[in-house]
Amino acid sequence: MTVRIAMVNPLTRFGDGAYDANVANAAAYVAEAARQGAGLVCLPESYPGEWRSPVTRTPVRELQEMARANGIYVVGGFTEPIDGDVSRCYNTLILLAPDGEEVGRYRRTTPSHAPWIYLGGEYWDFDWTPADELPVFDTEFGRVGLLMCSEVYAPELARILALKGAEIILLPAGLISPVRDTSGYGGALYETWRTLAWARAIENLACTAVCSNVTAEGGKALTIISSPEEVLLEEHDEGVHCAELDIERVRWLRQEHDRTTPGEPLWRTKPGNLRDWRRKEVLVGNPILTEG
Repeated sequence: MTVRIAMVNPLTRFGDGAYDANVANAAAYVAEAARQGAGLVCLPESYPGEWRSPVTRTPVRELQEMARANGIYVVGGFTEPIDGDVSRCYNTLILLAPDGEEVGRYRRTTPSHAPWIYLGGEYWDFDWTPADELPVFDTEFGRVGLLMCSEVYAPELARILALKGAEIILLPAGLISPVRDTSGYGGALYETWRTLAWARAIENLACTAVCSNVTAEGGKALTIISSPEEVLLEEHDEGVHCAELDIERVRWLRQEHDRTTPGEPLWRTKPGNLRDWRRKEVLVGNPILTEG
């Protein structure tokens, strides 16, 4: 079982008219992903929008039409008003099936010291409220988990998804740039971010994929798609970037045991680490993860 996925670094608009422009551009990116043979396309965090309060609309209907028109799974992002409050929002990712039906949603859960990461920002400005659920979703090519942006720095989140069976973990991000700067939007964090994106794949025997927004013509972002054994693709330019994921390989690695093999090893990472490298006795004896 393999699947071709597409991660999008879109040229994202801000300010007046941004929502309509981003929705139109998102449709073009999704169509291009389908043209390149992808079975799933992922757009970045909060794309195509809205980004700022008051949040009076979400692009669910438009994203459904993109999925339906192209016969492809689509992941899109937006701020989602809570209980009709147009300023208090979840930060949401939606997964849509090729027929346009909603498979499920992930609402960002972490960090605890919210909402400073979104409220009053240059790009985002909404009163973010964290959710608590970490769902996984069944698709025709495997089980998918969703996280968001800097949640790559919280290894227990991806581990929970993997233990729930996620074989693909998507982490669409806001702003990550290989250009070093002091903006606080990913430039200075670039090296650690890309390292962690692959690390989450290695330690969870899953495929991981990141994409992010491009804020200006000629700007840079990050798409990185990883298997547990190698970085399959890394791109910085605006556009649609595709790679093949071998889901059967992930399943085989999860079933294997770490053992000595004459000659070349059968694997290029530690197999069985969701099982062999998690001892119940150690977890029970050191319950620090569930304290406080």
